[in-house]
Amino acid sequence: MKNKFLFILIFFAIISCSKRVTEKIADADTYSILSEKDRATLKDELLEDRLTNLLPELMDKSGIDMWLLISREYNEDPVLKTMLPATWLNARRRTIIVFYRNKEKNTLERLAVARYDIGNSIKSAWNKELEPNQWKALAEIIKARNPDKIGINFSKHFALADGLVKTDYDELRENLSVELSSKLVSAENLAIAWIETRTAKEMALFKQLVKITHDIIDEAFSEKVIIPGKTTTDDIVWFLRQKVTDLGLETWFHPTIDVQRNNVILKSEKESFSKDKEQQTILKGDLLHCDFGISYIGLHTDCQQHAYVLKDDEHKVPEFLADAFQKGNRLQDILTSTMKLGKTGNEILAASLQQAKNEELLPSIYTHPLGTYGHSAGTTIGMWDSQEGVPFNGEYPLQKNTVYAIELNTTVVVKEWNQSIRIMLEEAGFFGDGFFEYVNGRQMAIKPIKIN
Repeated sequence: MKNKFLFILIFFAIISCSKRVTEKIADADTYSILSEKDRATLKDELLEDRLTNLLPELMDKSGIDMWLLISREYNEDPVLKTMLPATWLNARRRTIIVFYRNKEKNTLERLAVARYDIGNSIKSAWNKELEPNQWKALAEIIKARNPDKIGINFSKHFALADGLVKTDYDELRENLSVELSSKLVSAENLAIAWIETRTAKEMALFKQLVKITHDIIDEAFSEKVIIPGKTTTDDIVWFLRQKVTDLGLETWFHPTIDVQRNNVILKSEKESFSKDKEQQTILKGDLLHCDFGISYIGLHTDCQQHAYVLKDDEHKVPEFLADAFQKGNRLQDILTSTMKLGKTGNEILAASLQQAKNEELLPSIYTHPLGTYGHSAGTTIGMWDSQEGVPFNGEYPLQKNTVYAIELNTTVVVKEWNQSIRIMLEEAGFFGDGFFEYVNGRQMAIKPIKIN
């Protein structure tokens, strides 16, 4: 009897597990999430497209005809990491990549001073048996091509363009002639351009990824997940994390869920931006806010939206909250209409804040580049604690074919609650050739959560 009972438990456990696995597979199918093998194929196709059609243009614009990327395993240059094929999760030993652009011949050599080809896109150019010293092999490759400018990744103010470590820099200098060493220059602008520029093929994937982000938020902010008086903010946070894992995706930061409610004084911005948030139990009548993003095939999203838990006698979001939300949308419009090619982040920030204040809004803008990294390379349009402008990073000019997390908030006085609330929004937006558009739309109204 005991063994029979144990068998029944195991049987139902297997059935339950199988059901959960089937549900996860169905979810992945719903979102058209690729298998690992197909992801690898797509990642390599996107990389080849970038190397073939984008990199020559970026090198010409930068004036750098040779670009060196040097990294050792587990200590990779952030730019070099974006050039590794899908089957290379890290650099191997010391990995050296050389790009040589001959503009007159319209050619771009892609060479690896390494024992191996780097996928199908970058071919090995080092025979260790003939020249055991990797640095000398590199020096010979450079000397044979005699470039005008040799770009290396060092930058005082842009971390993602500062990937060349001191040891490798010293070794490089020691193995180059004085003449070749004199041609070494910072590849800061080239590195930023490579990271920030999106191709048409990448944008098709980006649109899908933002839609998945929105769909997951819709599910998190629904009666499927929230039980007022029982569900906590941490419960929703971990629902988001688990959902991402179940779909076979990743997240690049731990999500946050915030609550604003009647008779609770609005927290300072410093407290609001703290990632160490106190857990709260969700109640009917709460205004909810999330900050959530996912990663997939080398791209990242970053999204903030609002929802409202309807009270028993409510059938829609109260007008005073709906009106407050529209002020957040208006601030988005002001910012995105001010984004112009060649303007610096600081110029865009100053003009946007002035226009918003002229319209009697209480704005705060802290928009950042988004794409290859979550907080990516490009111009910075404010920080929540730097509303007067951002030194250096805010002085970089806005470029076309880039994606930004349109991140901002506006504080609104709500007399019905006898207090202020903060409408905090964030959506992925694409700045193209003379136009701006959201990658996959934006939230235009607070989501109502009806609990039956």
